[in-house]
Amino acid sequence: MFNYLIPILLLPTLCLANDENANVPTELQHFVEANTSLLAYAGADLNGDGLSDYVFILERQKTNDADPEIETGQRPLKIALRQADNSLKIVKTNDKIVFCSTCGGVFGDPFAELSATTKSFSVSHYGGSNWRWTNRFQFNYSRRDNTWQLVRVEESSFHTSDPETAKTTTYTPPKDFGKIDIADFDPENLRGEGRK
Repeated sequence: MFNYLIPILLLPTLCLANDENANVPTELQHFVEANTSLLAYAGADLNGDGLSDYVFILERQKTNDADPEIETGQRPLKIALRQADNSLKIVKTNDKIVFCSTCGGVFGDPFAELSATTKSFSVSHYGGSNWRWTNRFQFNYSRRDNTWQLVRVEESSFHTSDPETAKTTTYTPPKDFGKIDIADFDPENLRGEGRK
């Protein structure tokens, strides 16, 4: 049932960067801030204007090994739109959507996937121990509001002794949660947010 998590590295829109940022596209390099690395990026026409854009995730690094783990704001997601002069401009940022590297329980790093298609992108996680959980948050571009809004949330859980009996719940905002802009999205506090 959860086999979709395995082939994500083959998706043409998903790229994972290594610790040295050797795989960072040249035009994204100046967005990689000091003490960060590029965790993942995906290219697509994110606002439907016919130009290629990026959604990408940075990962903040500890300055010293003895420093406490970074949990809050460790992995900011950013949207960079192609401008008329072919440059890229950051238009949206969210510091909460991508879970921290130690937030997956015994399973470890919960980040599973960043993918993008025309006017849409999604982020997925997978974690837990004996009880496993997954989630997927999808955002679509709203031409009227000129932003990306939450349109689908999928949450699943199952026990490793019986993975065939997974419980899956799907929500479809704005009907379920109201309108939620990517900049305001908080996976820990999303129910009841936004205008319906």
